[in-house]
Amino acid sequence: MFKKILIANRGEIAVRIIKTCKRMGISTVAVYSEADADTMAVRMADEAVFIGPPAPGQSYLDMDKIIAACVETGADAVHPGFGFLSENAGFPRALAEKGIAWIGPNPDAIAAMGDKLESKKLAAKAGVSTVPGFKGEIVDDQQAVEVASDIGYPVMIKASAGGGGKGMRIARSEGEVREGFKGARNEAKSSFGDDRILIEKFIESPRHIEIQVLGDKHGNVIHLNERECSIQRRNQKVLEEAPSPFLDAATRRKMGEQAVALSKAVDYDSAGTVEFIVAPDKSFYFLEMNTRLQVEHPVTELTHDIDLVEQMIRVAAGETLSVTQADMRIKGWAVEARLYAEDPYRGFLPSIGRLKRYAEPAEGEAGPGRLRIDSGVREGDEISLFYDPMIAKVIGYGKTREAAIDALAVSLDRLHVDGLQSNAPFLSAVLDEPDFRAGRIHTGYIEQHFPEGFAGTAPREEQLRWMTAAAAYVHTVFTERAAGVSGRLTPPPEPGRAHEWSVLLDGQRFDVEIVLGEGALAPGETRADIWIPALSADRLSLKTSWLPGQAVFDAQLDGAAFALFLTEQREGYALRHRGFAATVIVCAPRVAELYARLPEKEPADTARQVLSPMPGLVVSVAVEPGQEVKAGEALLVVEAMKMENVLRAERDGVVKAVHCTPGAGVAADELLVEFE
Repeated sequence: MFKKILIANRGEIAVRIIKTCKRMGISTVAVYSEADADTMAVRMADEAVFIGPPAPGQSYLDMDKIIAACVETGADAVHPGFGFLSENAGFPRALAEKGIAWIGPNPDAIAAMGDKLESKKLAAKAGVSTVPGFKGEIVDDQQAVEVASDIGYPVMIKASAGGGGKGMRIARSEGEVREGFKGARNEAKSSFGDDRILIEKFIESPRHIEIQVLGDKHGNVIHLNERECSIQRRNQKVLEEAPSPFLDAATRRKMGEQAVALSKAVDYDSAGTVEFIVAPDKSFYFLEMNTRLQVEHPVTELTHDIDLVEQMIRVAAGETLSVTQADMRIKGWAVEARLYAEDPYRGFLPSIGRLKRYAEPAEGEAGPGRLRIDSGVREGDEISLFYDPMIAKVIGYGKTREAAIDALAVSLDRLHVDGLQSNAPFLSAVLDEPDFRAGRIHTGYIEQHFPEGFAGTAPREEQLRWMTAAAAYVHTVFTERAAGVSGRLTPPPEPGRAHEWSVLLDGQRFDVEIVLGEGALAPGETRADIWIPALSADRLSLKTSWLPGQAVFDAQLDGAAFALFLTEQREGYALRHRGFAATVIVCAPRVAELYARLPEKEPADTARQVLSPMPGLVVSVAVEPGQEVKAGEALLVVEAMKMENVLRAERDGVVKAVHCTPGAGVAADELLVEFE
């Protein structure tokens, strides 16, 4: 067995690998860029080696620096995690020349499956179902148009060396093919250093279902059933689960057999994933093989009681697989949410900055199931524009799909992120949707259910009841505290005294009577009797352990547990429960009458300005002063976190001024283009 493993990665996956190594008694080495000098992975590893500037090409993609770090520390093996050099066949070959082991599949398998053009040919030869498409390299946008016309619209344009949704576009017309080809090629070159592009038929309303495989160096290959990864945005997975709510036993068996056949055809000898698109009639087609550990591997681990990182280490050290195909029975259900630093209310643009507050709920029991969190950040860490914006992977597990979803949802309710935006409200909104709950999902689910983007969800009556009760309770506590009921720093509320408030919430007024309760409860818990005539005919009993300063209001209302985010504002309180957020005013009933007569504020007119939606780098500028543009026309491209974002004109107009140039760095909300 290896004595010291270097992790050629960063963030969450580096932490994940270190945890398994520690459990196995193996020393670890972390590598880090200037941007990652004080990260959790660096702190947890036994040793750490600096490898260069933040830009991946000068650090995590520089194999010479990583090999030098192995030699310097005496590491006898490298685990690449996912992304970066994990699917670069040249890396394990270079390591082998130095006598350093590679914890991953052999380089020939990586080369064969890493090239999407060649992998489809190999898959077809191995008897695997493949998608109709052009099996060669596309050299320019004119050829792309010709190929797309031959295949028939819609088509998928994708980077041959791609992954993680980068370098992928769906095109339904000649214009979209030309624009998509150029954008995909630029992203591919920036992310993978390989700008080759392929085009294939896009299957309408498909599901994305993948099979986890595991092989050793003795010819054994098994599959660990499937993961459903159909909830995607811009071809980037958002929610994943195991098993799939769609597959029957026969389809599962066929997909598994084809995945194993393909793996054996390339002598696969590690953990890997064979991805398929599955049509509504359950026909399925090979998409690609990822010759590495997948981001979503925890859902397979939870439903199969296995540590895939440990298995990768053991087979890399020459051990025979200790499990057989017969052992791979599905146990329960797991659902994973990718918590990203992005603003769902602004088109999911990256939200870069420092985590002023970051608090995770404890792993273990979570409502009807269990919680697992894989993260690589701590409070005070910074999310950089140079890397993927993932904060954490939050995974719910239960005996049933419903229990797993509920465990994940209640955990997101209690996960506190402040200092930047996260996609938690959006994740929670999807988890609450009837179609998702029923398993009626496909890769176009987000576009179908949120065609205008995400602007929050309408409140359910129970959410109005919870928020009204919470706001009334908090305001009463603050009022009692301000009145100086006690000389202590945080005095207890005065029991037995009735307060009458009007709660202004979501354009509605709810009159409330609240009496802070008396009597002993669990340590640290208080209660109140609340009457909200418009929302309940009965008086409600509130129990909570909330204290002033806490952002998560965790409570029970008539025995129903809930948790919501509550922070004090200059005027009122900001509250959020899952996809619904509101600013709430709590005041005396007579004051509520004054609020009702206040005129609404007119929103500022920003239609003549194009502001940068995030910090990033200007890739290209397509307009100049005096130029006429039409609504929807591309103005410029800003890149952040390895993704290109095309900024378009909101309406017809004439460009007055351009305030940026290609290659320039820009801040969030910086003025880029002005219209006359």
